[in-house]
Amino acid sequence: MRNKKFLFVSKDSLSGDLAAQLLKEGHEVKFYFEDKYSKDVYDGFLEKIHNWKKFINWADIIIFDDENFGSYADRLRKKKRLVIGGSRYTDKLEINRNFGQNELKKNGIKIAPIWNFSEYDKAISFVKQNPGKYVFKPSGNNQSGDKRLILISQKEDGSDLVEFLVQNKKVLERKNPKFILQKFIDGVEIAVGAFFNGSDFIYPINVNFEHKHLFAKNLGPLTGEMGTLMFWSKANKIFRSTLAKMKVGLKKSKYIGYIDLNCIVNEDGIYPLEFTSRFGYPTIQIQLSGILDKAGEWLFKLAKSKKFRLSTKRGFQVGVVVATPPLLSEGDDKEIVRIFKDISINFKNGKQSKNVHIGDIKRDSKGVWRIAGASGWCLVVTGTGQSVHRARVNAYREIKNIRIPSMFYRNDIGSRWATESKKLRSWGYI
Repeated sequence: MRNKKFLFVSKDSLSGDLAAQLLKEGHEVKFYFEDKYSKDVYDGFLEKIHNWKKFINWADIIIFDDENFGSYADRLRKKKRLVIGGSRYTDKLEINRNFGQNELKKNGIKIAPIWNFSEYDKAISFVKQNPGKYVFKPSGNNQSGDKRLILISQKEDGSDLVEFLVQNKKVLERKNPKFILQKFIDGVEIAVGAFFNGSDFIYPINVNFEHKHLFAKNLGPLTGEMGTLMFWSKANKIFRSTLAKMKVGLKKSKYIGYIDLNCIVNEDGIYPLEFTSRFGYPTIQIQLSGILDKAGEWLFKLAKSKKFRLSTKRGFQVGVVVATPPLLSEGDDKEIVRIFKDISINFKNGKQSKNVHIGDIKRDSKGVWRIAGASGWCLVVTGTGQSVHRARVNAYREIKNIRIPSMFYRNDIGSRWATESKKLRSWGYI
């Protein structure tokens, strides 16, 4: 395959590591993102542009790497352009929780009981009249930005959730006018995902376990993601019972890209929670550590709607996010951003391992990696192995080689596998 021209389009500085991998393989890459706080991210790594639409004709393959670009992707596909990511349908699956759950139900997929609200007084009355444990989740277009406001009731009658809603009603009416209450399901959180070529899934599938909270043992605020354990698999019971049944809708929308469905499973069944219809972070960085094919080759086949099989490593991959204090500030705490911006990232042995993947950083003229942007989401460090234990050991060994002032990370990524895998096997899911 001759070298290709890749155009990345995103709201945030997300897939720079994938783009950098394509550059290493000899392809041309141009990168666009909108985030005003991230202007210097990827300096020294990638060529960034200010108007992606001017480069549509330049590109062989256009990658939309975020939600809400589906309308552009649909129009370009109709013009026979090679596009990965996005469709109006998959945008709606991810952004609108109610729509996503209804699509699951329409395709014969069992879902957890869910109730939609736009009035907090009605939700309060509902819980009082129907005591139980519920999960409060924002809905609508604000979903992605407000995921940290998810609350799970701890009391069996939901009285603690009622207290929260009563105390915060006026604040939440302004921030989250639409929301859902979902019945709390106790079990193992697990996601199944796969690449889709416009007409069918590409195998093997990806099975992953996200660690969304900031601190170990799932304490602290939700961050989006602090690390993931994953492995590649043939189609399993969870995939066949959930994501595989979405094939008709995905094919109708001509979606090409990665799609992931997060679920809670227990001995009573599988309960899908939410879709991610794009590359996930740090999912794609960890996936790159487990895919043996060259990135440019499998991305080109995917964009061309080819039927192929990914060549992947056996065993497990672990990815750990290494961050600094601007994390969660989103550019608002200018003083903290100022303190850490441009600080160097050092490696004790002087080498930058292939298992260290770039986040919001830049590279200066002397080749030194430095903190960039305002997210504090600096690196993703990966480890692979035939066992989860070996993958974890390899990942955390790599982290010990990294020095950044005040860096932090979760030290328990993948540590629940011994317990959770026994449950999943006893229930017949893996």
